[in-house]
Amino acid sequence: MANIILLGPPGAGKGTQAKRLVDSRNMVQLSTGDMLREAKTSGTEMGRRVAEVMERGALVTDEIVIGLIAEKLEKGAAGGFIFDGFPRTLRQADALGELLAQKGLKLDAVIELVVDDAALVGRIVKRADEARAAGEPVRADDTAEVFEVRLRAYYKNTAPLTGYYYAKGNLQTVDGLAEMDSVAADIAKILDKA
Repeated sequence: MANIILLGPPGAGKGTQAKRLVDSRNMVQLSTGDMLREAKTSGTEMGRRVAEVMERGALVTDEIVIGLIAEKLEKGAAGGFIFDGFPRTLRQADALGELLAQKGLKLDAVIELVVDDAALVGRIVKRADEARAAGEPVRADDTAEVFEVRLRAYYKNTAPLTGYYYAKGNLQTVDGLAEMDSVAADIAKILDKA
């Protein structure tokens, strides 16, 4: 069992690798976007709070996201948890650390998928082109312009987490531009040592 954070800019492959870990190691992926959508329709007190905030078009507070994560941690996971899309800021990282300590859990690794920005933009544009060619819908954020805005937001808010977790001794890096199987193998090596 291991609890990990997958770090890296949008398009680095965090979601793809998280799904592989769910299948291969019986881990539970805690994707904040998925949790918010699920909570909104759950009918729980927390779900009503999420729905009210989202209906106003406001950003969901850190307190609510931590509350959702706490609910998921209560259910447990045989293979551990994958934090995907959280934390995004240093404040959230502190909150997650406190929550894990309260639950008697620890963070076993923070795995950063290291990528080259230009290659990443190329990957996103290629994904959009392939979707168009296959007659599939293209994601609204799969344009170079929108993606570069998302990258800037990542570097401003989330990239400082690499130094934060490096200082704690948790940070491991993987070449996120390698073949998917190679990335998965590198992640598996890290988890096998955790």
